[in-house]
Amino acid sequence: MIPHYNKIHNRFKIKGFHANQSDLLRIAYSFIKEGETYEKEIGLFLLDWLDNNDFIITKTSGTTGKPKEIKIMKQAMVYSALATGDFFKLKPGNIALHCLPCQYIAGKMMLVRAIILGLEITLVNPKGNLFQNDSNCYDFVAMVPLQVENSLEDLHQIKKLIIGGAKPSRKLVELLKSQTTTEVFETYGMTETITHIAAKNIQDDLFKVLPNISISKDERDCLVIKAPRITSEKIVTNDIIEISGDNNFKWLGRIDNVINSGGVKLFPEQIEKKLEAVISERFFITSEEDEKLGNKAVLVIESKSEAIENLNFDCLDKYEKPKKIYLVSEFVETETGKVNRRATFKKRRTAH
Repeated sequence: MIPHYNKIHNRFKIKGFHANQSDLLRIAYSFIKEGETYEKEIGLFLLDWLDNNDFIITKTSGTTGKPKEIKIMKQAMVYSALATGDFFKLKPGNIALHCLPCQYIAGKMMLVRAIILGLEITLVNPKGNLFQNDSNCYDFVAMVPLQVENSLEDLHQIKKLIIGGAKPSRKLVELLKSQTTTEVFETYGMTETITHIAAKNIQDDLFKVLPNISISKDERDCLVIKAPRITSEKIVTNDIIEISGDNNFKWLGRIDNVINSGGVKLFPEQIEKKLEAVISERFFITSEEDEKLGNKAVLVIESKSEAIENLNFDCLDKYEKPKKIYLVSEFVETETGKVNRRATFKKRRTAH
């Protein structure tokens, strides 16, 4: 039987204790009144989850545009939690670590998964040392790439780790492949899909779609998501993909970023993947107008210096090689820590 959003699993624990609705309300009010900032956010969400509305209001991350508020049905969040539980084989009594800001959907969903699936959840400050004075082992944890980078020595305490919010770098993926026995997954999703709708083990190339979700492509080769339990409407994305087999896909990049240079389509994300072995600083590929080519690929590097050493672009195809290099002292980020390419590019200066 499908659980209802107003039901709390009898195996659910928070702060080490079983909690029913009245217990959760007391915890929420305590967090709001006396807690740290991250606890206040948790408290506010718990009040939203336990109120009489059948929906919540949450913010998008602002990665591809201005952050906006959207309405999400609570029962859809239940279905999302169940799909995650099925995909990752989570069981009642499994121990989860909550280390994401609860003002965004990823942090909210970690709580919903615990409540619906009967997980025992530990709460920590997302901006702190996640494992300070903590030797506990966790069955399931969700992190953003920066948190993973800062927790490499502690990952042995995690059985299954999902990474979302931004794409993990090639360097981080290689480190994870060689240094940890943890099962690590990269996820694909967005606020509108109630976090991830697909995931892939970092050892694999293809994303596998979660249960009760199907995918297709539109005329632009962009991903179209059909998730009837989450939304009655198809979700049309700007992510260019290749579909392989049944509900598996390879992510190529965003159509917003595709560069048409002299009639050749260039995918900045694919070029960046090749350059990660060459450039140690943060960087990205974008484009600017060119009289001959229409648009040309350019490289933007985060650096306070006015000059850079000669870079070797032998790893790139002829048309992929950047025609110009710019420097920016500090990249502009969204509230969730992703690079705002458009705003950053406006701050560029030419490298010498």
